[in-house]
Amino acid sequence: MSEHHAQVEWRRQPAEAFTDQRYSRLHALRFDGGAEIAASASPASVPLPYANASAVDPEELFVASLASCHMLWFLSLAASAGWRVDSYIDDAFGTMGRDEQGRPFLTTVTLRPRVRLAGDAVPEAARLAVLHHRAHEACFIANSVKTEVRLEPQP
Repeated sequence: MSEHHAQVEWRRQPAEAFTDQRYSRLHALRFDGGAEIAASASPASVPLPYANASAVDPEELFVASLASCHMLWFLSLAASAGWRVDSYIDDAFGTMGRDEQGRPFLTTVTLRPRVRLAGDAVPEAARLAVLHHRAHEACFIANSVKTEVRLEPQP
């Protein structure tokens, strides 16, 4: 199997006491290919100005990870089936809730992919649904979480 690495870096600013909980949650996420993303706690969890609304938060990254994994599998399966995909847009979203112990977690993530295919041999909706189902079953990330992942393909 493979390993996957990410670096998370946060530094306290000199004027921040830290122990009073009044510190910036802004941090950097770095990946092996050189990508760097500004990240922060969600403003839904930590009030502004300690959260940074312009940065990506862990909940958004989780939703994006599930959506990206599904898309990559769908594209691969569509190519193998001989379907030429022109575009794939997913307006995915996650819903926070609580588990049996009262701990917060993303209870559901809803994927809402909108796929545009090229050519005359566009498959019917039922065949697209089967391909989405197969992509969901193959997705490493979906297979790794307790969150319910819902599929709502869009026209």
